[in-house]
Amino acid sequence: MAGRINDEDVKAVRDAVPIDAVVSEYLQLRAAGGGNLKGLCPFHDEKSPSFQISPSKGLFHCFGCQEGGDTITFVMKVDHLTFSEAVERLAAQAGITLRYEEGGYNPSHQRGERIRLVEAHKFAAQYYAEQLDSSPEAEAGRLFLAERGFDQASAVHFGVGYSPAGWDHLTRYLRGKGFTDRELLLSGLSQEGRRGPIDRFRGRLMWPIRDIAGDVVGFGARRLRDDDTGPKYLNTPDTAIYKKSQVLYGIDLAKKEIAKASRAVVVEGYTDVMACHLAGVPTAIATCGTAFGSEHIKILRRLLMDNGSARVIFTFDGDAAGQKAALRAFEDDQKFAAETYIAIAPDGMDPCELRLAKGDDTVRDLVQPRTPLFEFALRQIVARYDLETPAGRAAALDEAAPVVARIKDRSTRREVAVQLAGLVGILDPEFVVDKVGYLSRRGGGGGGRAAGQRPAAPEQAYPSGARTGARGPALTLRNPVFKTERELLKLALQYPELVSPAFDAYEADEFTAPPYTAVRIAIEEAGGAEHGSQDPQAYLVRVREAAPDDAVRAMVTELAVEPVLRKTVDAVYVNELLVTVRLRAVERRVRDIQITLTRLSTSGDPAQLAAVQNELWVLQKYGQSLRERGADAL
Repeated sequence: MAGRINDEDVKAVRDAVPIDAVVSEYLQLRAAGGGNLKGLCPFHDEKSPSFQISPSKGLFHCFGCQEGGDTITFVMKVDHLTFSEAVERLAAQAGITLRYEEGGYNPSHQRGERIRLVEAHKFAAQYYAEQLDSSPEAEAGRLFLAERGFDQASAVHFGVGYSPAGWDHLTRYLRGKGFTDRELLLSGLSQEGRRGPIDRFRGRLMWPIRDIAGDVVGFGARRLRDDDTGPKYLNTPDTAIYKKSQVLYGIDLAKKEIAKASRAVVVEGYTDVMACHLAGVPTAIATCGTAFGSEHIKILRRLLMDNGSARVIFTFDGDAAGQKAALRAFEDDQKFAAETYIAIAPDGMDPCELRLAKGDDTVRDLVQPRTPLFEFALRQIVARYDLETPAGRAAALDEAAPVVARIKDRSTRREVAVQLAGLVGILDPEFVVDKVGYLSRRGGGGGGRAAGQRPAAPEQAYPSGARTGARGPALTLRNPVFKTERELLKLALQYPELVSPAFDAYEADEFTAPPYTAVRIAIEEAGGAEHGSQDPQAYLVRVREAAPDDAVRAMVTELAVEPVLRKTVDAVYVNELLVTVRLRAVERRVRDIQITLTRLSTSGDPAQLAAVQNELWVLQKYGQSLRERGADAL
């Protein structure tokens, strides 16, 4: 397993690949003033550009949807990659050889091997597609697709191909492309025969399985001939680039639509994915020869971003196997922040059969959120018991109540508990509500979150009800205090050489908005603005890394990219802000002390009263000096 990428190499990648060059591959950019560039945000729909990048700082920020970060973050978000995958992709573009730590990983060997295996699959996919298009032998495959409503254009769009029935057609083809027998065996495209490697897939319809970045990493093969004694579907075995528990068929085509719509449709087969996409459901994906599990959930969560309005809709056949698959999916339901639903087509048809029989509109209607997955699971549990007897009702309740207790939404949990009482035949619904509530509090369910509430959002890290997600304290920017604090922090991030060393002497409590206090602390933990004047880009990286959570990190990015209110930023403007923020902090302290004096003057200790009076006098003199002498008094 790959180790951690060396920190110096990560920095080298950040420095070597300009953020504007990367972003311009995805959207058009134009000048935004102050050396910044702007364009239409790739992460949400908008008509006027609110997405800005700062090439000098290597950062981007969208003032519409609040996405932000550096070059690596952009690649992670836009292509839905992990941190390591994004760094490796950018390093390959820049020609940088990465070093890995923790585990003796040999990047040149391992990385070269992965590239070779991916290239082999790329050539194999092209070969299979050519065979389906032109080989007389592939007529059975073309007929199979046509009978299910897929024309040649559909096959090309999804890269569907055909593997010839001979023993080693693909093996010899790939040898001709320079691949060794060892590489072909490692790739899973070939397998050992009595006289050397032979094709793993022979005489089958082939679906290329791509990872989230779009690279072909495996295949799903459908039996076509009666004399084929193998399984109906045969998948690539687990290899260095393919793990069936970690891939989703169609994810490369669906990822942007899933992220955009905050919605995913999970179907059971390759043809179901094709049918859904062609019918206007571009968020459909499927597992590859395995049950939907926790690794698949991780992939979808990266796309859905744990959005509270996200939806995951499972479609299963109405037969016993489909019901079993639905219950298995429900076991992992709590790993989603999204709401989960189940949709079962009439007469037990799958989406492919439904499209063929009743048209595209019926497929689109099918995957509209139907029955919550927990409700489906509940009915399946209750149906197994004899509800005509007290013992049967008690047993059904004992098994079903923990299911209800797991429901995340508190108000929904109560409603379903009442429904469960009716399903089981218990006359007193409050008895069931109490039982479910007890199980939930004991840890058997949703954990008591309020109705509709998701796992703790970043903004919950701040006290006093401050709004810190999205646009930070946007509702309070009319307050001149917050406006000045925001402007000073922007200068500390964008012009550290102008604000230091005075800024570094400011305490965190001199910033009254909780998110700004958090940013001030992050700057301090990153070494202060004085260090930022030496290497501005590395300074911003350190500040972002010092942020305690994503909300503060987003605020740092936003402030580092947001234009300063003055066209000319000079020492005069900087000193004006420094004095204003400090003077307001002094005035707040003076008011606090005056309140304390009022209390002490009636029943306080004389010595303590004298000390407080002295502090008040010192602060008042300091405030007067700030008003008269400005920055010279700091």
